[in-house]
Amino acid sequence: MIPSFKGKVAIVTGAAMGIGEATARKLAELGAAVALLDRNEEKGAAVAAAISGPGGRAKFYACDVGSARQVQEAVEKAAGELGGVDVLASCAGIQRYGDVVATEEALWDEVMTVNLKSFYLLCRSVIPHMLKRGGGSIVAVGSVQSITALPNSAAYVTSKHAILGLVRAVALDYAPKNIRVNCVLPGAIDTPMLRWSIGQCADPEAVLAACNRSHALGRIGKPAEIADAIAYLASDAASFITGTYLLADGGMLIPAGGMSFSEGGTGAGHGS
Repeated sequence: MIPSFKGKVAIVTGAAMGIGEATARKLAELGAAVALLDRNEEKGAAVAAAISGPGGRAKFYACDVGSARQVQEAVEKAAGELGGVDVLASCAGIQRYGDVVATEEALWDEVMTVNLKSFYLLCRSVIPHMLKRGGGSIVAVGSVQSITALPNSAAYVTSKHAILGLVRAVALDYAPKNIRVNCVLPGAIDTPMLRWSIGQCADPEAVLAACNRSHALGRIGKPAEIADAIAYLASDAASFITGTYLLADGGMLIPAGGMSFSEGGTGAGHGS
């Protein structure tokens, strides 16, 4: 079943690049009118223009998703100009590093604002519009670190765990109103954020090779593959799914001890 979003309006955050851009393109391809929210005006406007060029319907709205005022204004404007809100894909996010001692308060607040507070603000703004339409679907982008953890990432791990908690809370509160809320948990995806992260390392190519190897499929994912997962959860094909998550991690979390342990330890037939 190919999902259809014909006649529906979708709001996508972080839509100027990466998973957000791929999601905006995918939902438009499937028939949605798409509102692209991002603070990068140049790239966001370019993506909206690229979607609209072949006949899609897309509009860009400059928005800092950590600002309650800007989120409310962007959602109200998008709903008014596009005809309502049926779908929210919350894709905006940042990665910062540091253990709990090394993480300064300002950095902690930055990560929580962009990754977590933005999702709360968006839900608060879009749900009244969804209620007017008789329901809707919300999909947040979490991470494999919503249910696991990597070292030196205290703020990021906490924010991604909290997103999953908020997904469950909102799903429970609004299930009677026909609003479904779910979360996609990607593994390593080839986005500008990942490239920035590995660029902080002394040997980026070695880190990229390790990222590829850490997935059972032997490679990192593509933004379009996560967009497909988001589109599925947002669509009527997932009409009986709410309050849960979909792992889109290339098998990253399958092997106990990770792929390197699996390749050289019990998973390689050397024990049981």
